[in-house]
Amino acid sequence: MLNSITDGLLCCLMGKTTNAVGPLDSVESGNGYSFVEVKPGRILRVRHSVPVRPAPEEPEEAQPGAPERGVVHCKRRITLYRNGQLVIENLGDAVRSEILQCQGGVAEPGGTVELELPEAAGQAPAQGPAGTPGTAPAKRRKRRPKKVVNIDCKKQITSCKGTHGDVVLFFIHGVGGSLDIWKEQLDFFTKLGYEVVAPDLAGHGCSSAPQIAAAYTFYALAEDMRAVFKRYAKKRNILIGHSYGVSFCTFLAHEYPELVHKVIMINGGGPTALEPSLCSIFNMPTCVLHCLSPCLAWSFLKAGFARQGAKEKQLLKEGNAFNVSSFVLRAMMSGQYWPEGDEVYHAELAVPVLLVHGMHDKFVPVEEDQRMAEILLIAFLKVIDEGSHMVMMECPETVNTLLHEFVLWEPETPAGDGHGEKK
Repeated sequence: MLNSITDGLLCCLMGKTTNAVGPLDSVESGNGYSFVEVKPGRILRVRHSVPVRPAPEEPEEAQPGAPERGVVHCKRRITLYRNGQLVIENLGDAVRSEILQCQGGVAEPGGTVELELPEAAGQAPAQGPAGTPGTAPAKRRKRRPKKVVNIDCKKQITSCKGTHGDVVLFFIHGVGGSLDIWKEQLDFFTKLGYEVVAPDLAGHGCSSAPQIAAAYTFYALAEDMRAVFKRYAKKRNILIGHSYGVSFCTFLAHEYPELVHKVIMINGGGPTALEPSLCSIFNMPTCVLHCLSPCLAWSFLKAGFARQGAKEKQLLKEGNAFNVSSFVLRAMMSGQYWPEGDEVYHAELAVPVLLVHGMHDKFVPVEEDQRMAEILLIAFLKVIDEGSHMVMMECPETVNTLLHEFVLWEPETPAGDGHGEKK
């Protein structure tokens, strides 16, 4: 027990990546790091910072009879047809704010979006009696939907200040990273008075690394994030995810719609169900992958950063990006199976989402984040020209400013009856 605690504290104080924290109850050190046992023997390192506030400022209470601040009527109909066509009808309030101009793009409620799912894109065109492509049949059948989802709710989206005691910011990293990749964001928001929580995923940073592949499936990691969220969540929670971490933010937003206030997705990709790639380099035998592991950090530097200078190499080293074992890396990539997380699943989210994309990202094409913006109900897309996959490390000032603007943003109260609906 004593050795386990010592190893964990050394990991935090000296940046030592041991991945060998022994079973113990939650231990909190003086520098803001905790070791949380989410399951017996499964321990995550968590950075939890609660700034000292003289008197926590609570959100302003609405005066009786006054218009409700930031109330949006989220109403949409999602129809999935058997041929793969997805039709989204946005029927509620349109969200308008100055944030639309400064952030570059938005999927705005108030219209109908028709999308074709990937499996339907390759279908052959309809043929007439003579085999002529494109000839419509004499009598068309009425299409029967495979699935219809109706969303009808009101969301109060308010500004979240660091002085508000009911606000918590959660930061979730992706494959091969650690909570250290968020250093600039954690320091920035902590200084502004925000309570922040950032875990190391299993097998990453200073969290324990079970030597069993089942420990790294999407569902196993999602349950870890659920345990961390339930432990630290308050009334208004904002989720910030990077790459694979975006999937866990989406999962939590879907599971806890009343607690998740806003979501920020950084280079997370499109709204598609997760399936492990059969031809991925990470599916090579472990012995071969172990031999290639010294090259993985270099490859990640080439693909993850817009520039590959001394500064970027130092950032990669300090952020512990790709500083994981070959076994964990392979198990993580092979365990990315989440069939429920498809377009319909994402379209059901009624929480405001900010999408941040580094223009030079070689892992996630910008088209994927554009498609995500089309699917989501309230979505803002910002492309950072100087950034790549690790944009929060490359352009910390730009990303911090952008995230803070979104955290403080609230929609304008529509003119009308004062309850978020237009007359």
